[in-house]
Amino acid sequence: MSKGSALIVGVGPGLGLALAEAFARDGNPVALFGRCAESLETYAAGLSAEGHTANAYQVDATDPEGLRAALVQAADDLGAPEVLVYNAALMAPDTPTELDAQDFARTLAVNVTGAMVAARTVLPLLPGGRGSLLFTGGGLALDPSAEYASLSVGKAALRAYVQSLCKQQQGSDVHVTTVTVTGYIGGGDPRFTPEALAAAYLDLHQQPQGWWQAELLYT
Repeated sequence: MSKGSALIVGVGPGLGLALAEAFARDGNPVALFGRCAESLETYAAGLSAEGHTANAYQVDATDPEGLRAALVQAADDLGAPEVLVYNAALMAPDTPTELDAQDFARTLAVNVTGAMVAARTVLPLLPGGRGSLLFTGGGLALDPSAEYASLSVGKAALRAYVQSLCKQQQGSDVHVTTVTVTGYIGGGDPRFTPEALAAAYLDLHQQPQGWWQAELLYT
């Protein structure tokens, strides 16, 4: 039986690409969403050259209508989704007393509001009401940084949103989880390579329902 599509929001050269590769190689048609059209097309072409189905969609996570339309278009192009991975984030150094209001709002729009828009868009598209909604969290949600204040707030808010969504979906066939990454991706620790992390997301998607939990604390 053919697999549903995997919608990966926030695809860059690190974890986002590794996620697209992991799900594509597991048999899912994959949709790659991000801001850089040229890079996305290159990644999709590489996956297509391996014999996988992969489409690129340029979108800015701060644009709710644009994000919603791109997700719906991908589902039309590739078939109903069975998994959404929201991996978009805006990481900029800032302090609690030096935050610019507009920059702060944009950070939250990427880190939190985009996740909500993606979840609300994809939930009705899941075939038979079954699938996975996975979100990339971060250790700053648990231990905020004075040097990355807006990112800390964003990851904390994302964690709260995902846990509330998980509680709402209890009793359904929708697996909702945040992956709280507590280390530096690509920093030399083999457990924190993009490929190792992507494998953890794939494992979450394939978990038996009795093992589901609102958060994977990836340490």
